[in-house]
Amino acid sequence: MNNQILVKFTIGLIACFTSILSYAGSLEGYWRSIDDRTGEQLTIIEIRKAPDNTYRGKIVYIYPNAHGVVVTHCVNCPPPYTGKARLGLEVLTGLVEDPKRPNNFINGLIVESKTGKVYKGKARLNADGKYLNMRGYVGISALGRTAVWIRTDSANP
Repeated sequence: MNNQILVKFTIGLIACFTSILSYAGSLEGYWRSIDDRTGEQLTIIEIRKAPDNTYRGKIVYIYPNAHGVVVTHCVNCPPPYTGKARLGLEVLTGLVEDPKRPNNFINGLIVESKTGKVYKGKARLNADGKYLNMRGYVGISALGRTAVWIRTDSANP
């Protein structure tokens, strides 16, 4: 009797850890972006895996700035983003899993919709899947900045 309980408990633990580990490696979901310079909450971004196995992210919520103002359109963005509404704007494209390093993603393109700047991008998901270090750069990775995105449960704060 005790052996059966121990076996069931062990199988339950294994199933639990397996589900946690599989969740940790997934970029899909909602992410709260934080300004790396001010610490201010910027947006909530929904990341989904596209049919071509790349990850794409769009803005689903925009936080008001420190003055209570919400910037609604991509003012300084280059074409094809010029003048488009920020809400629903696809700001992350082309990100793929790095085959050499688990929980690392490469070859992305990031649009900083607040300023209109476009960067090459890569990302690293931490072990528990709660934080995403999103690095945007021009040319080489050393010439860039890293912003931390925090996993959130929904598109609304």
